Amino acid sequence: MEACRALHNAGFLLIVATNQPDVVRGIQSREVVEAMHDVLHDLLPLREVKVCYDTDHPESSCYKPSPGMLLEAARDWSIDLSHSYMVGDRWRDVGCGKRAGCYTVFIDYGYEETLRDQPDAVCADLLEAASIILAHAKLNPLQ
Repeated sequence: MEACRALHNAGFLLIVATNQPDVVRGIQSREVVEAMHDVLHDLLPLREVKVCYDTDHPESSCYKPSPGMLLEAARDWSIDLSHSYMVGDRWRDVGCGKRAGCYTVFIDYGYEETLRDQPDAVCADLLEAASIILAHAKLNPLQ
């Protein structure tokens, strides 16, 4: 919460982009996923939660690492993705951010999966990610 508040207070729009293929697979209900997102909205200063209920297939434009959710957010909120940040803990998050033209911050929780794209920064948790973003933004202000 502290990390999100720090970014929000610095003027960042906080948008979550999440893959939720378990709904299509019948492992989780859409209502439960949406209830979790409602809780996130209540606790955090989020502008929006973008959700992809699709599964991993070549035609999907929203399933990360495809950048569809970020491109849609950019259109919806007039966001310049070249001055935006994608934070995530999976290779798909880094790939999505790279494909959208964002600065990528990878939170390394030690999952046993290989990154397919090199992130711009690596950190241990969300608070450290926020510190990296705030420092980077200070060194690279909008023109």
